[in-house]
Amino acid sequence: MNIQISKANSPAGEITLYTLTNKSGASVTLSSLGAGILAINVPDAEGRLANVALGYKNPASYLADGPCAGKVPGRFANRIALGRFSLDGKDYTLAVNNGPNALHGGPTGFMNRIWESRADGNSVEFTYRAADGEEGYPGNLDVKATYTWSDDNQLTLQLQADTDAPTVINLTNHAYFNLDGENAGSVLDHQLRLKASRYLPTDDTQIPTGELAPVRDTPMDFTEFKAIGRDIDADFHPLKVGKGYDHCWVCDGYSKGRLQETAVLRSDRSGRELRISTTQPGMQVYTGNWLAGCPESISSGAYSDYDGVAIECQNFPDAPNHPKFPTSRLNPNEKYNETIIFKFTTL
Repeated sequence: MNIQISKANSPAGEITLYTLTNKSGASVTLSSLGAGILAINVPDAEGRLANVALGYKNPASYLADGPCAGKVPGRFANRIALGRFSLDGKDYTLAVNNGPNALHGGPTGFMNRIWESRADGNSVEFTYRAADGEEGYPGNLDVKATYTWSDDNQLTLQLQADTDAPTVINLTNHAYFNLDGENAGSVLDHQLRLKASRYLPTDDTQIPTGELAPVRDTPMDFTEFKAIGRDIDADFHPLKVGKGYDHCWVCDGYSKGRLQETAVLRSDRSGRELRISTTQPGMQVYTGNWLAGCPESISSGAYSDYDGVAIECQNFPDAPNHPKFPTSRLNPNEKYNETIIFKFTTL
């Protein structure tokens, strides 16, 4: 495995960039800003390499970008209702940065911090300490995100954390994929299959109601391969609220700590396929409904809405306020340890 290391400047400080290239020439570029994925170059069915992860030309453009492209949001990815939750009888108030709700850990969050980093073999390890009270969350939290790139084009992300006081945590990666290439336009003709027979309905501010609703006979049904755009304009409340898909699906067969394949994305045009496995209980599928207006793309272009799809393996949104959801609580002497695998193949 060849690893190239470079530096870039940003208003938040110096960014370290790592490009890992395997024996076939396929590569991944990672950034210490938000422990992010900047590019994933993998072959199509004819062996031609292209970057399938949306990203920006300037590494500093990832700072405070609206789409949170490729980064690790936290301390709590996704939404918390009204920016409030209680833990052991104490109320906590977070910054409201998405309508009336808190999103992705706050305006700065983990995704806009420079993480410590180091390369080791075919892996890059990013670490960050979130101080007690940062963005309103309790406990000093030590976080580690380790990416490993293999010779068979598998990118493994291990997310770990521990705390010195009870807290809540929900980590994921927010990469946007376009299997035809990051500059290829809409992904609405990509085929998607989810191992999920239920999803989380939400209110008009995209906070879960607490119900786990069946996808059957609704536009939310991806239990068999279906074009992402087939039903995206349906007269269906969840799709109207988010201007497309932006909901959490419940992973069938979830068991804490168990790694299982939960999603498959494929493109007939390029012949590329992405298989996603995780230990997490949910998947937030977001079809890039608000990508227009984001920073200049890595290929010097401009992204439009629906040019990429994010499949964010994570705990359920607003879990701290829903006792029946999988717990997001982390106690001292416990280890947060979740895995996401992105496996790139061809049809």
